[in-house]
This record gives sequence, C-alpha cells and structure tokens, in this order.
Amino acid sequence: MWENYLNDFKSYILFEHSLSTNTFEAYLSDCNKFFKFMQENFPDITPHTTELKHITKFITQLDKEAGNSEEEKLLKASSQNRIISGVKAFFKFLLMTDVIENNPCLLIESKRLEQRIPIVLSHQEIQRMLNVIDKSTYHGFRDSLIIEILYACGLRISELLNMKLGDVYYHHEYIKVLGKGNKERLVPIGEKALMLLEYYIKNHRSKLAKIDPKCKDYIFLNRRGRKLTRQYVFQTIKTFAQEAGIKKNIHPHTLRHSFATALIEGGANLIVVKEMMGHASVVSTQIYTHLDTAHLRETLMLYHPHYQELNKKNYNR
Repeated sequence: MWENYLNDFKSYILFEHSLSTNTFEAYLSDCNKFFKFMQENFPDITPHTTELKHITKFITQLDKEAGNSEEEKLLKASSQNRIISGVKAFFKFLLMTDVIENNPCLLIESKRLEQRIPIVLSHQEIQRMLNVIDKSTYHGFRDSLIIEILYACGLRISELLNMKLGDVYYHHEYIKVLGKGNKERLVPIGEKALMLLEYYIKNHRSKLAKIDPKCKDYIFLNRRGRKLTRQYVFQTIKTFAQEAGIKKNIHPHTLRHSFATALIEGGANLIVVKEMMGHASVVSTQIYTHLDTAHLRETLMLYHPHYQELNKKNYNR
C-alpha cells in the first residue's frame, strides 16, 4: 500500500524540489527503508493512520542500527537527518495531495549535529604517507596521486572519482569539479599535482589493457578499466596512514579538512576558501578556523588598533 504513492512522490520531489540525482535517489531509498520498517512492524498501519509514535520508533530503530566505529559515528547524525528529511518530504507530499489530513512528522526535529573540530594531518604527515607508497606500480602511482590531489585541491572523494579527462585545464592550472547539487566549480591545482596528473594519464592510464566503455572518460580507474570505489580509496588511505605510523583515525575527508585548515592558518580569506571547497554557506567553512592561540595572538597584535598604538609607544621610547 505504501508503494502505491511512490510514483507520484517521485515526480513531486524531482520537479518541485529540483534535487540532484544523488539526493533524489537517496530520498527514494530512505522512503523505501521507512516503508519496509512499517510493513514489518506495523503491517496494519497505512499512510492515513500513521502517527508520530510510529515515526519515532522508526528513528529509534535507526539509532540501534548505527555502528560504533569512528567512521560510522561521523556519518551517523548527518545520515539520519537525511533519512528523516526524506520521510518528512513524503508525508508533506501526502498532505499537499489531500491523501492525509494531518502530518505526523510536524513535531519531528532533525538530530543536532555535533560541531567537532575535524581531525587534520600536517604537511609532514602527508609526506610520510606518500613516502611509504611504491610509486613504481600502476596502482601505487595512482593512489599517491589521489592523496596529492585530495590534499592539493580539497576535493570530496566523490568529486575526485567523478573527474573526467576533459575536466583538466592544463594551461590555466584549474580542474572543473561537479560538486553537491550538480554545481560546477573551478578549483586551482598546484604545479606539482598537475604535473603528476598529466604523467599518470599519459604514462599509466593510457597503458591499461582494457577500459570499460562506460568509464572511458573517467581519470581514476582500476586495472580492469573501471571506476574506483569510495570503499577502495577509504581503505587505501587508512592503510597508508598506518604504514606511515600515523595514529590518527583518518579517512579521505581528512585530506579535505587538512587542505582547508592549511589555507586558513596560512591567512587565506574565508570566502575564498568557501568557494574552493564548494560550500553553500560560509558557516560550513568556519569550522576550519580552529587556529592555535599563538596564531590568534599574533594576528591580534598585528591588526587590532589598540595593540598597534601600544606598539608605537613602545617603539618611540
């Protein structure tokens, strides 16, 4: 009975909300998860008779399913918020189309996300990771390049894996990135990373025995000529960190954190970093302003007018 409304709901979220393909598919997946929960636990309940208590029990079930590892904790609240958002959108659609008279989701709130200071790697730690990789092999050179670009450009892992050959502007030293919501942005790429990328494409990727026709435009491929998976990159980066003696619990996004933190600590403008990161709001970028107190004090002494006056008096003594 729940699936009867799914086709119309698909049209609603696709055309009314202008969602990206990934978000659209996530909403449908989340709703199917909710439908399955209701059918297994409340088989006699329909969309017309669903109450707040049913949705609350579904959210409780999500809490029980969440894992305990650091990676799972990192994704737990944001993933649950996305699922809750999908279910709320479904019931809003039912209300708008007069299928139901009352929305059982009205009192459901999103989970509060913890504002954690992100784990970052120093430049020296990243170099240690790169130094343990055997770059004489295809996968070794490719994997070291992935680390170089994630750190040099601050990309999300999905953005890197979806990069295509035509997205690299060698002359201007930029790469085109397709970010969240299918928004394109240009990101500068350093001379070293660009040189390694060009070498990989010309001397490694071009020598693959076979490339899947569906993947022929993508840059990062495995030995079978297919796109790499997030899971592969995730595990590879963790392995290199362990081999380099790094005790921090890291993942591909750690390199993005490290990119932004290095720029902010180096004095980069917050708005510029926001644009390079592809953040919708500067609020998301502000998490990287966790500078050490010495840096803060130095900035205060240099730029605050009160301290500038004191410095002048001391100088004139």
